[in-house]
Amino acid sequence: MIDLNWLNTFVVLARLEHFGKTANELHMTQPNVSLHIKQLEQATRVKLIERNPFRLTQAGERLLKSAQSTLMELQICQADINAINDLDQGTLTIAASDIISRLLLISPFQLFKKEFPGIDFSLLNTTSSQAAELVKSAKADLGFVMAQKESQPLHFTELQQIKWCALGDGLQAWQQGQWESKQEEPTLILLGHDTRTRDLLDLALPTLNLPKYRIMEVGSVDAQIDWAEAGFGVAIVPEFSLHQKLNLKTKITPLPQFPTTSLGYIVRQNQVLSRAIKQLLNWVNEEIVRSQLGS
Repeated sequence: MIDLNWLNTFVVLARLEHFGKTANELHMTQPNVSLHIKQLEQATRVKLIERNPFRLTQAGERLLKSAQSTLMELQICQADINAINDLDQGTLTIAASDIISRLLLISPFQLFKKEFPGIDFSLLNTTSSQAAELVKSAKADLGFVMAQKESQPLHFTELQQIKWCALGDGLQAWQQGQWESKQEEPTLILLGHDTRTRDLLDLALPTLNLPKYRIMEVGSVDAQIDWAEAGFGVAIVPEFSLHQKLNLKTKITPLPQFPTTSLGYIVRQNQVLSRAIKQLLNWVNEEIVRSQLGS
């Protein structure tokens, strides 16, 4: 009989293509990784991998597809069983970007820990694209994302429409070609291309009517705000990211010409939501209402 632990080791090894890296990710020793593969090959009576160079055999490729599907279905099944039983103990894993989690989720998370102390709560700091993959593979129970396109097997529920603004002095002068230093082109401070919001912004940037500009890429919205405040350029950020920022020195310019973006949560289609998740979503909704009233 095939052991599920062997299958999991095999799937990770197929992804990483390295025994040492697989051992590190699974918190195992390298000899144990080799043992799992040997036991799996003995159970299936077929060679699954070639080592030098590393590659899956034809049988290994076939087993990989079934193993990935089997492990995902078991993970989804366990999550749904926990929700049906409405356990007061267990785990809840949330995937969300840094800006969403800090500005909208901290207070709801505090309420959650108080209401459900027996549930082990875990937050994965990700981009929206990564959050979608984590929910899809059942590695996260719930994801908070921006600009999610409806796609199976995910279901997206909008919580808020996000508008954009520019933080930084001199935008209007730049648009008219009258920036202070003729030696430098104006600088837009944007998130990197590994974020979904950057894809949206790139499409909207022509509406700023800047004749020329440079782009400075940073890793977080907080970094955008800090660099703009320090006078290094103009940051394009979601309006809600400035709600809790006090004593900003630089000018805030709304950008109504930029398309609005949806912020919401994703779950797997037909996923059973536990009482704990439903309550968490209610608290998030309340936090959003409070942030809008305070803006």
